[in-house]
Amino acid sequence: MLKVKELLPVFPEETIQKRISELGEQIARDYQGEEVICVCVLKGAVFFFTDIVRAIGRHLDGITIDFLRASSYGSGTSSSCVVNISKDVDTDIKGKNVLFIEDVIDSGLTMSKVMGMFKERGAKSVKLCACVDKKERREVDIHIDYSAFTVDKGFIVGYGLDLAEKYRELPGIY
Repeated sequence: MLKVKELLPVFPEETIQKRISELGEQIARDYQGEEVICVCVLKGAVFFFTDIVRAIGRHLDGITIDFLRASSYGSGTSSSCVVNISKDVDTDIKGKNVLFIEDVIDSGLTMSKVMGMFKERGAKSVKLCACVDKKERREVDIHIDYSAFTVDKGFIVGYGLDLAEKYRELPGIY
C-alpha cells in the first residue's frame, strides 16, 4: 500500500485550482448563450466536477448538472474492456448540449462508448472535459475538448483519482 507522505506531487493543489479557473472561462466562452448539462462521471470526477462547474458558472448562466456512473476498470488498474453503466443520467438530453466531466481519460474506452450512446440519444452536442489526459494506455481515438493536464505515462492518485478506492481525497495529484 502507498504511504501518502511518500507520494511525489505531479500537480499541486494551487496549480490545479489555477488551471480550473482558466478552463472554466474557456468553457463558458464556448457555450455563451447556450444551456449546457454538465454530467459528472462518478466517482472519480466528483472533486474536479464541483470545482470546474463553479468556475464555469461564474461566467455562464444555464448550467444543469447530472451524474453518470460508468466504468471499465472495476477495482483494477487496467481496463477490462467492458463498459458498465451502473447509474444513468436522470435528465432528458435530447436536443441539449452535454458536457461530460471526467477525472482521467486513460484507455478512452469508457468515454468513447458513453459519448457515442449520448449522440445516439439525440444530444445537440456532446463534449468531454477531463482533469487529466493520460496517453500511455490509450486504446481508442477519443477527442478531449477540454483538458486541464496531460500526462504521458505513470500511475497517478489524488484529487478524485484512486487506487482501489483509496487516495481520492488528496488535494493534489501525486
